[in-house]
Amino acid sequence: MPAPRKYPDELRERAVREVRTTGRPIAHVAKDLGIHKEALRGWVRQAEADTGERDDRLTTAEQEELRQLRRENAELRRANEILKAASAFFAAELDRPRTRPTR
Repeated sequence: MPAPRKYPDELRERAVREVRTTGRPIAHVAKDLGIHKEALRGWVRQAEADTGERDDRLTTAEQEELRQLRRENAELRRANEILKAASAFFAAELDRPRTRPTR
């Protein structure tokens, strides 16, 4: 489960919108809204990536897809390890010599 966000989504959206529409420096907008300037800088960059203005970072949708694929990959690796262990166990069982009970 991800950590809770320090700033509400509404504040993020408002801050990004203000930087983009007014053209004011990020540091000034951040100071006015009580946000750390580097946090706001990251939000603005992400908004630019989401709208296609930047190609040096993944969009939010791509990041979520990557996160999901990594989770799925880890789950499949765990399942594969379990299957390998089970396969080795049953192979050992099949290789064990059988003895007949005496009557």
